[in-house]
Amino acid sequence: MKFEEREFLPVILGADITAYSLARSFHEEYHIKSLVLSMRKGGYIANSNIIENRIYPGLENKDVLIQRLLEVGEEFKGRKKLIVLGCGDWYVRALIESKKVLEPYYIVPYIDEELLNRIVLKDKFYEIFEELGLNYPKTYVYECGKENDLKFDFDYPVIAKPANSALYHYAKFEGKKKVFSFDNEAALRNMLTNLEGSSYDYKFLIQDKIPGDDTYMRVLTCYCDQNSKVRFAALGRTLLEDHTPSAIGNPVAIVNEVNADIVAAATKFLEHVGYVGFANFDIKYDERDGKYKFFEINVRLGRSNFYVTGSGFNTVKWIVDDYIYHNLDDYTVADNIHLYTVVPKGVIMKYVPESDFKDQARQLFRARKVTYPLLYKADKNLVHNFYATAALFNQYKKFKRYF
Repeated sequence: MKFEEREFLPVILGADITAYSLARSFHEEYHIKSLVLSMRKGGYIANSNIIENRIYPGLENKDVLIQRLLEVGEEFKGRKKLIVLGCGDWYVRALIESKKVLEPYYIVPYIDEELLNRIVLKDKFYEIFEELGLNYPKTYVYECGKENDLKFDFDYPVIAKPANSALYHYAKFEGKKKVFSFDNEAALRNMLTNLEGSSYDYKFLIQDKIPGDDTYMRVLTCYCDQNSKVRFAALGRTLLEDHTPSAIGNPVAIVNEVNADIVAAATKFLEHVGYVGFANFDIKYDERDGKYKFFEINVRLGRSNFYVTGSGFNTVKWIVDDYIYHNLDDYTVADNIHLYTVVPKGVIMKYVPESDFKDQARQLFRARKVTYPLLYKADKNLVHNFYATAALFNQYKKFKRYF
């Protein structure tokens, strides 16, 4: 495999599908090898021909992470412009909080800490949406450690989830899930009692459960330049979500689509708050009133970000054009219809309800307009391809157990 010399080098933090997707995007566009720092030897990452993987135990400790990054920064000082990207919320927060220390060595294409703290808390995020007149689910805010009457202006069933995902990551209690669904108050109160005994001490959101299966979900990826202008948007309609308790809600199959109203709403929010970099929104269509309701924002490229690159609009090009070449297109909306999937065709055909949307997926399979992010023809490492193929077909077992 031949690589090209570029003036920049991606430094990616993580060991999951997100890290591989980013490295693949950089290789597809620029024919370069990415440097990936991880805490463990991951099958996708450690055995890839498009990645140099350095394993540093202890990266979950912020001081260790920053020290390792500074060492890498010194190594390439004067030789490469380093672009650092985090593949998890914790990594991104650490990068944002350490911008002043890192910026002599790295391009850190994320928002500042003040804005992060305003919008990453879901209750604060909804307050801004309320101010702007944008749509979000009806929400009751439960405050841990205080008396809560649990009286709200919507009926069961309800969804319950943490307002602060970072704090919730460290909480331990019986029955913990990423997101809960309850049909009655007794079950909700039981979970909240268990929650109160954990380390989590912020707010928990109780929300109107919007009806509809996985195909009612949308995922939107936007890029804002350094002047907080939205330059790119790519919308996807979820075909199927992950149903394992620890990853519930993560899209595993997405078809691109175009919806100007959704993009306009996101643009209004992003430019209002002065956003910079990539933003990822979770959205659901509510057939009761015909509105699209925004759930939350992720201040980074999401786990399924390759639905954008796979459709012909390479995500990392926006970062490179903005920070390295200073030459961004005025405005682009992704409009190629393509299927992104991390599950086999058989899983999609079995678990997605019959609809015009499912027929569209069949047509995309027939036309070979399908991308599996972990299976990259240019990456001929046999061990990597073994892990990628095993992960793909393991989805049969996962869906049989959890769907």
